[in-house]
Amino acid sequence: MATSGTNSFTLDLGDIIEEAYERTGVEFRGGYQYKTARRSLDLLMLEWQNRGLNLWTVKNASQNLTSGTASYPLTGEKLDIIEAVLRQNTGSADQSDLTMRRVSVSEYSHITNKLTQGRPIQFFVDQSSSGITLTVWPVPDQAYTINYYYLDRIEDSGKPASNTVDMPVRYLPCLVAGLAYYLALKTPETAPMVPALKAVYDEQWSLAADASREKASLFIQPGGYNIV
Repeated sequence: MATSGTNSFTLDLGDIIEEAYERTGVEFRGGYQYKTARRSLDLLMLEWQNRGLNLWTVKNASQNLTSGTASYPLTGEKLDIIEAVLRQNTGSADQSDLTMRRVSVSEYSHITNKLTQGRPIQFFVDQSSSGITLTVWPVPDQAYTINYYYLDRIEDSGKPASNTVDMPVRYLPCLVAGLAYYLALKTPETAPMVPALKAVYDEQWSLAADASREKASLFIQPGGYNIV
């Protein structure tokens, strides 16, 4: 038997919402149903940002540091910084990256002199409702460049039903299952289905999260402490 020879299956926004409604036993007729489902979908994707590290949302960026300036507000789609390095001789054959250590708000607050200038070796991420601010210490004594990996916010679903969602196609089963669960919570008629839909959603999330985990090898080297 012949196969299709293609592997381009995906679902647009209209298909996702229709499939989710079908799982709740509700006929999708558009109009307000589409509007409320799209709102639930955006809330669902925000929930995913709180569940942990979604590898497809990890992106790379750089920030130019200027002498005497410690803090740098970042654009709103950047949710958090995972790790950062101080890049020297950018673009040249002798380019090198020096690891920077992220410190907590408590560690940063305990730094005696926050105005000390030198080559930055630590960074602190201040998170607020309007976005995040990257603060380095020591305060740069000259121009530097920080290269960092950050968590990018998942794009909104948008209004056109022809839109696709901002995620790998393998997450579609989890997305549909989660949306069906969210929609079932909204009406008394579908309330009896909530436990079953929640179980399916949790299972699909576990499968998707496991597929998206880091596959690099982990090496643990035994060490020890000197006890005096």
